Amino acid sequence: MKEGYLVVEDIINQAEVEIYKDIYNNFLSGGIDTGKNRSDLGDGLGENKKTENITQIMWPSDFVPSLLDMTYHKNTLSIAKQILGDDIEMDFDMLINKAPHTNTETPWHQDAAYWINMPDKRAVSCWLALDEATKENGCMWYVPGSHLKELRPHRFAGKQGGALTCDATENEGIFIELQPGSCILHHGGTLHYSRGNSTDKNRKALIINFRPEKMIALEREQGFDHGRSGNAAERKVRNDAFNK
Repeated sequence: MKEGYLVVEDIINQAEVEIYKDIYNNFLSGGIDTGKNRSDLGDGLGENKKTENITQIMWPSDFVPSLLDMTYHKNTLSIAKQILGDDIEMDFDMLINKAPHTNTETPWHQDAAYWINMPDKRAVSCWLALDEATKENGCMWYVPGSHLKELRPHRFAGKQGGALTCDATENEGIFIELQPGSCILHHGGTLHYSRGNSTDKNRKALIINFRPEKMIALEREQGFDHGRSGNAAERKVRNDAFNK
């Protein structure tokens, strides 16, 4: 991961892609009720009023525990341990979907800007494409080597809070298109973003984050659970940490 990201093709096979998509669609339709764990990551960034600009569902494995024993979670944990060490465990997982013609960008940011300060900053996020990910529907863009530099100053992207952003442009980065079943891993300090979805199809992504077990315990001790509690208290902890 010398550039701050790593592509892993076919981390799950096409038969498994269909199984994951069935589960994912059940989340999106509301067949699986996720309550406050579902939100609009693009709130204040897009113009959609009837649908979410960017659908975010935190902790899908809490609602479908079998996900933890399926190929994607197991394979990415193995890879994360190989990259970062044997003390690495899953911190959280989430679904992020860009529905057809929602046209809402995910702002440029570094994941570490969302997190509380931790003495051990080892972390990696794994982004699985369940639909073809293209420039037009919101594939990932990265700034190579950005994880080796200091975090850029971040601010809230919209009036509603929630999403953070920093100054960066596509001219600095490269886009990485993926086929369904392939994933990309990136460091917590790697600058990334994605365009809005201007196509007729969804852009489904399943993300898992990993970090040292002791740092996960430290987060939880400070009340930081990446939306697991699904309430305003979690956002306050994050915002207080960000505003220090």
